Amino acid sequence: MADPSANQATIAGTQAWIRRQGRWSPYEIAFWIAVFVPFFFFPTYLTLASQIAIAALFALSVDLILGYAGIITLGHAMFFGLGAYAAGLLTKTGWGEPLTGLLISGAFVALVGFVVSFVIVRVQHLALLMITLGLGLLTLELANAMSWLTGGTDGLQGVSVWPIFGTFDYDLWGYTAYSYTLAVLFVGLLIARRIVHSAFGLSLRGIRENLNRMPAIGAPYQRRLQVIYTISAGMAGVAGALLTQTTSQVALDVLSFQRSADVVVMLILGGTGRLYGGIIGAIIFMVARDQLAGINPQYWYFWIGILLMIVVLVMPKGILGFLAQLWERIRR
Repeated sequence: MADPSANQATIAGTQAWIRRQGRWSPYEIAFWIAVFVPFFFFPTYLTLASQIAIAALFALSVDLILGYAGIITLGHAMFFGLGAYAAGLLTKTGWGEPLTGLLISGAFVALVGFVVSFVIVRVQHLALLMITLGLGLLTLELANAMSWLTGGTDGLQGVSVWPIFGTFDYDLWGYTAYSYTLAVLFVGLLIARRIVHSAFGLSLRGIRENLNRMPAIGAPYQRRLQVIYTISAGMAGVAGALLTQTTSQVALDVLSFQRSADVVVMLILGGTGRLYGGIIGAIIFMVARDQLAGINPQYWYFWIGILLMIVVLVMPKGILGFLAQLWERIRR
């Protein structure tokens, strides 16, 4: 029979380890100080910076299920696009308050994600990949066919968002948009940190590493996968709603496979299973796309492909994974 005192010591040690992992590192603090640099040194790039913050939140939502829970997806743009359309349609009903619109859109998409999760948790590997891809393509075609609601290929027009707190209107240079998206990204990161650095987050890593062993230790893995999938869907919906609110329009490509593929590329570049991997990947991808598109608007994705191949071959765990390994070697 197991010694109760030994079990309590194990539990206490695990909780202490989780608390240590959840502490803010100097690198994190430095990163969040650095995000204010565009305000002072690159004011003409604030619009791009707001788009990067939205892409980073979207990548963070995908990393919760792909990097931590091991749920492979190629159709997460479905939730991003639903959030974008939900926020746009809400303003067309006459309610343009951004914060409540963000919450309503996120809650609606989380509900959709909860319904979809009953299918997702029952399949694995290639079947999971095909189902997520199929759901994404199906949603895209439905949005295109329901042009009376979504605007079809013309996009959803007439989106009117009220000033934030009734005071801060969206300016031409993007100061309000960047501040708003940055604040939402920070809140999203706080939520993700709380999830990852908890017993629940630890169980998700166990599911990712060995799904078959989790039921043997009494962990209801399907329920936990449903919870994280629902949270991830809601976070992706918030990212899509942010795009609508900051651009005052919704294009059909918010549901496209290209957007789903782009966010996976961001994660591969930055490193999956790392809170800041998606954020760093989004920064690299969006800045590279902006610069390369300016040089060659037609073939910029060719150079993104070259960059992706280099990262995969030289840094298989992504840029953050490579830096972590390098730092460990230096310490040794």
